[in-house]
Amino acid sequence: MVTSTTESGNLLQQLSNNLADIVEQSGRSIVAVNGRRRMSSAGVHWRSGIVVTADHTINREEDLTVTLPDDRTIAATLIGRDSSTDLALLRLAETDIPTANLHDSTELKVGEMVLAIARFPESGISASLGVISALGGTWRTWHGGRIDQFIRPSVMFYPGFSGGALVNAQGKIVGINTAGPRHLVLTIPTSTVNRVVDRILTGKRNKPGYLGLGMQQIQLPQPLRKQLNISSSGGVIIVSVEPDAPADKAGILIGDILIALGDKSINDVSDVHSMLDPERVGKPLNAQIIRGGALTQLTIIVGERE
Repeated sequence: MVTSTTESGNLLQQLSNNLADIVEQSGRSIVAVNGRRRMSSAGVHWRSGIVVTADHTINREEDLTVTLPDDRTIAATLIGRDSSTDLALLRLAETDIPTANLHDSTELKVGEMVLAIARFPESGISASLGVISALGGTWRTWHGGRIDQFIRPSVMFYPGFSGGALVNAQGKIVGINTAGPRHLVLTIPTSTVNRVVDRILTGKRNKPGYLGLGMQQIQLPQPLRKQLNISSSGGVIIVSVEPDAPADKAGILIGDILIALGDKSINDVSDVHSMLDPERVGKPLNAQIIRGGALTQLTIIVGERE
């Protein structure tokens, strides 16, 4: 079937109009956040009166304002922040703008068309078109925060886009965009944002758990596994212990090999981090270690990361 130039032009025009409509509709819940010098960031009106933005763009905790879609600038109050997931919550003095139309990010597919949408006080709404370039499972940030899904969109990420929305082809917001390492764009999925928002609004702990250990992944020799009658093929060897940290107080020593925490086998450092959600802070965590060729059990009271 041959498509005429006119038909192709009509299809492109239709696509262009649809994208413009998505930006216009989604942009009604996108604000500009004035929380640092020289440059604003973006934010999403997540729930009534609650704006979510990227925590690293908030450099002060007072005199915060947001610029609304109708160009008004109003006062905002910092409710709470979670640096481990790079999210911060603001409360608006007024709530007459629509809330975000949210969608489950687990339905995303690699290659799916998406838009990064932000807002600037001077120029208004701004958008960047791309596709989902990579998807993955749960991962941990450098600060220990648990992100439910790895999402990397291939969009042009202009200065000030952090805290803005990633929007799918149906015009629904699937997450909050932030600047990743090496100039990558990463998206915090809606499920993670909702969990952090609930935690902050209910006054629960936001900071992840903390053991005070330096660790390195190793493989256990087969003779040792047979001698100790353990099924795990790997673990993490302790290469440093911070003085007076929870692990130090529990008696963990350099050279110990950690093979289990609670009821979970430990094969690499990410397995340890996965056991350190904020809900575990202050609670005991049983550690199974190999020390001097023998199995030992210790109990660590999980601390809170500063």
